[in-house]
Amino acid sequence: MREGGPELKILLLAGDGIGPEIMAEAEKILAALALPVTLDRALVGGAAYAATGHPLPPETLAKAKVADAILFGAVGDPRFDAVERHLRPEQAILGLRSELGLFANLRPAKLFAGLEDSSALRPEVASAIDLLIVRELNGDVYFGEKGMRTTATGEREGYDIMAYSESEVRRIAHVAFRAAQGRRKRLCSVDKANVLETSQLWRDVVIEVAADYPDVELSHMYVDNAAMQLVRNPGQFDVVVTGNLFGDILSDQASACVGSIGLLASATLGERQTGYGTFGLYELSLAMLLRHSGGDEASAARIESAVAKILADGCRGADLGGSMGTAALGDAVVAALNG
Repeated sequence: MREGGPELKILLLAGDGIGPEIMAEAEKILAALALPVTLDRALVGGAAYAATGHPLPPETLAKAKVADAILFGAVGDPRFDAVERHLRPEQAILGLRSELGLFANLRPAKLFAGLEDSSALRPEVASAIDLLIVRELNGDVYFGEKGMRTTATGEREGYDIMAYSESEVRRIAHVAFRAAQGRRKRLCSVDKANVLETSQLWRDVVIEVAADYPDVELSHMYVDNAAMQLVRNPGQFDVVVTGNLFGDILSDQASACVGSIGLLASATLGERQTGYGTFGLYELSLAMLLRHSGGDEASAARIESAVAKILADGCRGADLGGSMGTAALGDAVVAALNG
């Protein structure tokens, strides 16, 4: 962010569970960086449902629409598992993606030095992981027509329609190709074109978009093979682009490859531009927020270097088999920033 420029408006949505704990540490790190930001807060998920009767209240959505970026904690509360599906805490993030036009999810996966034993893979295999999964978020079975019906024989039948339009595939393909240009210039498109018409369209459109990026090497892989290769030889991947369902599965699989789902940062971007970058929603990932919405690569790199340092020094939370609490880990990151 430019010195003397407009302040970056960040909406903090702490949510449920560990979300508020993590958000407090993100604020601590922002304060240590002394960046020109304006912070606002709102309720989301189970906390919002308990207070207002809806996981994504109108006030929260209104604040989200005028923010430059959203830092998101976590949603989910077992107290509300029995409420109607559209009112469950998890629906808040789907609503934010839909209402704000957030269609591109970026999940980098890279093994931190010192965490080789935390991976489910052999250390020599895990240490080669340095990839980015680009997942389309607004289409596929999650947003297609769905429901329950009774067949002619009287059986209950559930259905979820998988569908993608040409324009949806084209815009996520552009995001993936541009990401590949900024990395090692290799893009693998993952689909199931041998059995799904939706995937055949996906593959056809990705090939068409490839003509605009002659410097990027494009390859294709069926999703079942991609899942196998992610554990057999993950070092072969640079950028992976895929649909909503396949991307959901592969990104969680990648988290096991690097040690914990908490190690996979997440940026969900749209097309709206802020004064410094692209508007987005960031799930527990302050560094990616500063990089993509704040245009502040230097601060993002400082945070990532500080995290890498404390992990290399042996700092571990419970998800990595350690005993340090959230606040203690946050303090360690701040100390590394200032060291």
